[in-house]
Amino acid sequence: MSFPLYELPEEHQMLRETVRALADEKIAPRAAEADETGEFPWDVYKALVAADLHAVHVPEEYGGAGADALAAVVVIEEVARACASSSLIPAVNKLGTVPLLLSASEELKQRYLPPVARGEAMFSYALSEAEAGSDAAAMKTRAVADGDHYVLNGAKMWITNAGVSEYYTVMAVTEPGVGAKGISAFVVEKSDEGVSFGAKERKLGIRASPTRQVIFENVRIPASRMIGAPGTGFKTALATLDHTRVTIAAQALGIAQGALDYAIGYVKERKQFGRPVADFQGLQFMIADMAMKLEAARQLTYAAAAKSELAMHGKPQKDLTFISSAAKCAASDAAMEITTDAVQLLGGYGYTSDYPVERMMRDAKITQIYEGTNQIQRLVMARQLLK
Repeated sequence: MSFPLYELPEEHQMLRETVRALADEKIAPRAAEADETGEFPWDVYKALVAADLHAVHVPEEYGGAGADALAAVVVIEEVARACASSSLIPAVNKLGTVPLLLSASEELKQRYLPPVARGEAMFSYALSEAEAGSDAAAMKTRAVADGDHYVLNGAKMWITNAGVSEYYTVMAVTEPGVGAKGISAFVVEKSDEGVSFGAKERKLGIRASPTRQVIFENVRIPASRMIGAPGTGFKTALATLDHTRVTIAAQALGIAQGALDYAIGYVKERKQFGRPVADFQGLQFMIADMAMKLEAARQLTYAAAAKSELAMHGKPQKDLTFISSAAKCAASDAAMEITTDAVQLLGGYGYTSDYPVERMMRDAKITQIYEGTNQIQRLVMARQLLK
């Protein structure tokens, strides 16, 4: 009897094995050093590009692998298990390009998606500002029409992979005074005159992925680079997050899995009172709880990925906003708890950088903050339930 409802399809299982092998061989050995130096791991990027794992979601008609949302989750999860910073390569490439996939003209898609698929360019997403974080609609960056061009002025904050990405999806106010309805989305290139970057933020975790301000000083771009119609940028931004919150959930799952795997290996080897500490019931209960939380978050995330995939292909999912928020919130909260417990299970060793769990604990924290804080996720979920 075939009943594969809650089992990953065979090709997804094979994909997991492929990514894990690459991550174990090329990414995990570099993770501690990348964290220590804070340098973007270009060698890891090249390895992901060589294996076509850097932007698996790009459709085949634009030269991509055409992988579904669940496959993208598996890739991000397995890379994050080895190195959270590196998992932001496939995750942010998806975040930057989903606005194009959802709303851009065919001309824009043909111009900007193939270089991403080929690994010639990365794509970042620029929504937040210093005074417009959770309240993103309060942004101040302006795009003023000038003939068949727009002139951009302003600054975006907390932009992941800023400076290493060639392309940026930028939200800017095109019609002041009307709130979210006056915001439009554009593609801006790193090489456009007037684009510059702030200093790299000095961060608790994900240190090998640069986070910087992106600054626009009279940046003149063709009007054809607008994504969708004028005034639809904020709607596109929110629709994008419905899909990409699932990728942050995937990142959180991977970080948590890496910490759990390491902690299990450690407690089996570590001896106290003449026997492995894994024999003690108090520690067994901790391990059981960690695995239980992780598996619950994983099932929720995979269900959200399935809905994301259907929605991307024109089958609206009325609960996508709810389930993507729930997955991101549940997985990131679980990752923080699991990595903290992993540090505890290693005792004093867990607190040192000679072991990877302290890095995983630091990396897990950001998953509760970016792409909408978990407080905002709870607001989003409540609104969906009460509307």
